[in-house]
Amino acid sequence: MLLQAGTDAPHFELPDADMETFSLSAWRGKKTIVLYFYPRDDTPGCTMEANEFTDLEDAFARLDAMVVGVSRDDCLSHAEFRDKYGLSVQLLSDTDGRVCKSYGVLYDKEVDGHKKVAIKRSTFVIDKQGKLRHAMYGVQAHGHPQEILQLLKEMK
Repeated sequence: MLLQAGTDAPHFELPDADMETFSLSAWRGKKTIVLYFYPRDDTPGCTMEANEFTDLEDAFARLDAMVVGVSRDDCLSHAEFRDKYGLSVQLLSDTDGRVCKSYGVLYDKEVDGHKKVAIKRSTFVIDKQGKLRHAMYGVQAHGHPQEILQLLKEMK
């Protein structure tokens, strides 16, 4: 089920690359959250997207926003990915796909004749009240962080 702007963002708690728990509700009233889902650590498109979000970290901070990435990779993979590229975005691990499912980003994909569950690259902008302001499914990696930054500027 696809989420719609104007609805409450599904609450979640997930571990980050340092195995610290990130709780969405802990940021209510404090920051706008840019929550992006990506398929895999250290793949070309995902690396490009994470680097572009990192390059814009200061611009997001000036808009009182925090960027958080989610994939089904484990915390160790996230730490290696972050450290290899010097990423500043917080990377969360959803190994069982529970949060991915609640945000509607999972789909079935066939690889070498086998069905596999994959993540559709998607981004959600969650305002300080916990409401979804934007829900974007099937986005392109390159240039997407700049697009999100522009949406945040328009929200101000």
